[in-house]
Amino acid sequence: MANTPTADDRVREEAKPVTDQIHEQSWSANLEHPEHADDRELVVDQAINAIEHTASGYHVNLVTHEAHGHPSEYLYDELAEAFDTAELEWEHVDQCGCGGHVVRVHVH
Repeated sequence: MANTPTADDRVREEAKPVTDQIHEQSWSANLEHPEHADDRELVVDQAINAIEHTASGYHVNLVTHEAHGHPSEYLYDELAEAFDTAELEWEHVDQCGCGGHVVRVHVH
């Protein structure tokens, strides 16, 4: 049954959106919830959503779950594919004490 939702589909549907407003200030997107640990695609999708909801001239700190390792291994290529890289600039800021990572994305 190809149309039967999987457990991952249900988790993704039940996950709270990272934001529902345009941020005209710098802010942080928490992508460290339990549902993020189990679903790298959810982390990527919500990271892209967070960037789309950040006004030009500001940045968003993407705080990613430790379960996926360093963001350069899975997130950077996805961002480059989703956005015009002339519009964005990202940098790895630090690894949190909890093991997650902070990637700061500047929106130009």
